[in-house]
Amino acid sequence: MDASTSGTPTIQYHNIPEQPIATIVATFQRLQRHCFGDSSPGEFPLSANPSIVLHVLTACNLDPHDLARLEASILQPAHFAPDHGLSLSELAALDMCQKRAIFKPMTEVERINLKERCGGSWKLVLRFLLAGEACSRREKSQAIAGPGHSIAVTSNGAVFSFGSNSSGQLGHGTTEEEWRPRQIRSLLGIRIIQAAAGAGRTMLISDAGRVYALGKDSFGEAEYGAQGSKLVTTPQLVESLKDIFVVQAAIGNFFTAVLSREGRVYTFSWGNDSRLGHQTEPNDLEPHPLMGALADVQVVQIAAGYCYLLALACHPSGMSVYSVGCGLGGKLGHGVRTDEKYPRLIEQFQTLNLQPVVVAAGAWHAAVVGKDGRVCTWGWGRYGCLGHGNEDCESVPKVVEALSEVKAVHVATGDYTTFVVSEKGDVYSFGCGESSSLGHNTGGADGQGNRHTNVLSPEIVTSLKQVKERVVQISLTNSIYWNAHTFALTESGKLYAFGAGDKGQLGVELAANQTERGNPERVDVDLN
Repeated sequence: MDASTSGTPTIQYHNIPEQPIATIVATFQRLQRHCFGDSSPGEFPLSANPSIVLHVLTACNLDPHDLARLEASILQPAHFAPDHGLSLSELAALDMCQKRAIFKPMTEVERINLKERCGGSWKLVLRFLLAGEACSRREKSQAIAGPGHSIAVTSNGAVFSFGSNSSGQLGHGTTEEEWRPRQIRSLLGIRIIQAAAGAGRTMLISDAGRVYALGKDSFGEAEYGAQGSKLVTTPQLVESLKDIFVVQAAIGNFFTAVLSREGRVYTFSWGNDSRLGHQTEPNDLEPHPLMGALADVQVVQIAAGYCYLLALACHPSGMSVYSVGCGLGGKLGHGVRTDEKYPRLIEQFQTLNLQPVVVAAGAWHAAVVGKDGRVCTWGWGRYGCLGHGNEDCESVPKVVEALSEVKAVHVATGDYTTFVVSEKGDVYSFGCGESSSLGHNTGGADGQGNRHTNVLSPEIVTSLKQVKERVVQISLTNSIYWNAHTFALTESGKLYAFGAGDKGQLGVELAANQTERGNPERVDVDLN
């Protein structure tokens, strides 16, 4: 290929060290791409046609990420049959898709359907898979601070539960409280990759896409509805979801939402006169897909708050957030406080030039982390939970300016409480200080200090600095009827808890007449 006569624009190369031609050719001869070839099936030696490198750089629309993936894939055997119709960048992307846990068990037809839903590109499929893994900690350890009870999932898929158990939501076959983490023995042999906790209810997702539920069989808080005529004290397979490969569940008030492997969102049991994206009866247990604006959009994460749902979606042009449900306090992010019966795109992120990568739905407010590390909050600002230095409501996402020098990677929201984790592993919190759930214990000769004080702007959680290890996840209670507790998970799998512990939900034994812990304490469970 002669670049000077082919019409190909001149390429400017920068910072490329000079090497003898013999060295470069020798390198090419050593690298073999196991894709296709005529002489030796499975071999594709680059040295046979070095000009292919120029073709890749000029004709395959590669960005820096593509080049990195291409380099990695050239050095490794491929995981797919030959396909002469794919560019090298598409081959590299398909090769990497093959290594993802969710992609591996898919049939060829399912893979092609997913590719079409993602815009007809394996690069877009790969981005969809990686985005889902990153924001929901799929295939990694996690801890869930539910309303009165707690769930911990190890990296190997074992599940431990502790705390309130009045509805059998701990899954041990009883309704007795447990303060010490106890493994759910009936799940031995089943690898759990994700968990969700609601009032008196727990849902667990296996690596095979199956959903197990335990606790009360009705949705809604006890103050607003029946406790349920049936208590499920050991994990039971949800039959209505058996034909959907589920990768995430989110329990809101009066409804549950699940996310399928293909990026579709299903909801059921809304529980009152409002409908969440479809027309069903309040006690309808059958899952129904959220259509409308989400009909042809791939969702990578869902988050449920008090009577509303957020969906983080992956478009060919970038990431976006949709909301549906109750708009009280402006928590849907559309600039108004009206309800939305069908999913609606939050347009403010385009105005802010922010690409959302993580979304969190608190009871009355919401938060997002952008690709550039900025944090946005919106909704009801009571107690300072939005972090803007006041208690004002915000009906559209607003950047938390106090965190402008912090590159965030994770955010968690609860009932008027927000936590942010930085790239360095530092943790910031703000909002309601009730139950010592913010982790601020500075000042005071008695050690109490300002542990119950509301915080209007982000403050670093100094008590977690004593852990001397990078925090990767924060989970806190997201319910208006339960005192909050908080979990901090470190990169080595250590779990620390603080806040309310009156039902044993901290996983640590409290002294007589003690109902909470202001300082993080190590929970006796290894999540790695």
